[in-house]
Amino acid sequence: MLPSLSPEQINRDYDAASRQYKALGIDTDAALDALAGTPISLHCWQGDDVRGFEVHDTSVSGGGIMATGNYPGPAATPAMLRADAEKAISLIPGKTRFNLHAIYAETDGKIVDRDAIGPEHFASWMAWSKQRGIPLDFNPTFFAHPLANDGYTLSHADDHVRNFWIRHDKACRRIAEAMGRNQGTPCIVNHWMPDGAKDHPIDRYNPRLRMLAALDEIFSEPIDANFCKDAVECKLFGIGSEDYVVGSHEFFLGYVMTRPQMPCLDMGHFHPTETIHDKISAIFCFKDELLLHVSRGLRWDSDHVVILNDDIRYLFQEIVRGGFLGKTRIALDFFDASINRIGAWVIGTRAAQKGLLSALLEPTDLLRELEAKGDGASKLALLEELKTYPVGAVWNMFCHQHQSPAGTAWINAMTDYDRTVIRAR
Repeated sequence: MLPSLSPEQINRDYDAASRQYKALGIDTDAALDALAGTPISLHCWQGDDVRGFEVHDTSVSGGGIMATGNYPGPAATPAMLRADAEKAISLIPGKTRFNLHAIYAETDGKIVDRDAIGPEHFASWMAWSKQRGIPLDFNPTFFAHPLANDGYTLSHADDHVRNFWIRHDKACRRIAEAMGRNQGTPCIVNHWMPDGAKDHPIDRYNPRLRMLAALDEIFSEPIDANFCKDAVECKLFGIGSEDYVVGSHEFFLGYVMTRPQMPCLDMGHFHPTETIHDKISAIFCFKDELLLHVSRGLRWDSDHVVILNDDIRYLFQEIVRGGFLGKTRIALDFFDASINRIGAWVIGTRAAQKGLLSALLEPTDLLRELEAKGDGASKLALLEELKTYPVGAVWNMFCHQHQSPAGTAWINAMTDYDRTVIRAR
């Protein structure tokens, strides 16, 4: 068993840390309040390796997303997935949401194609959401379907195929609106399509024109923005679309700059050495809201579990320094089937929260003043000293305030659940 921290130790360490930060003009209580007010949306697809609960009359095809690994016990039913999510959320302090894909519909064993799904197929999810106080977010599913076999959906040249996916996306926005009404807070719908080509297409223009027209048709349907907010997500490349992606960064950046939808930036959807933090202030010059998919790519968009690395630190520093936190929606997007799936959820969410807390504990005004004076050495020196400040003591207080295990104690709960529930499946 890994050791736990006593409330007395947590309070003692926090008091010492609070005094150290206060000397730099930082209010740790205010930082904790800001962190507590920032929800993070956990992604359902980590719990079952992006399988979903669709009932099929043909073999599933039309890829675009793949989880690797064979750790035992993925959730095989909606009840299992909800129980696993509850366990993960019990080990995560602060506010959480839960992000669903359309393939997680519950159709009572009946075949319901994606253009025919409705709010009734997510009634159990909405009841769970309301009972547990966990708001839902939503995503159309443009992959793992026979009509996605050739890699094109909303940009497809065949009217029949394209219109099927238009109907699917419209259905998803209606579902999201129903979710928003049920939970009393907007459901964020993220629209990502894997459309593209593996190798050297001749016509790159017309698929983009078709996708543009399809999206305009989808968003023309009146949906109450108080309950449903739309984001569109770009990508550099994907499996089977290594050479060409219709919904590239340039395409969707142009789209959101001329339309009301918000952009979604996924940390793994750019060049392997490209980070997204510098894009944030540029986007907020023109847009009022931003959706983030917090992920970790290794060599490619591999969706590894989020850890507290420099990319995460830079991301949240930019959000806090620019005053963008209240306008940024934060969601996770990774799927690792090689490790304990509840552990993956908890590790990734807590890492994102720690990144945000570190940014909230930064003396932004002082750093900005040093920069304005041209004192680059003092600015850099202070940033380096802050790396060894006792953020961990403040984090443990956050866990304690929200009745979540502090320090390493949560790992004991994960391994116990693995032994008694996961391994018994």
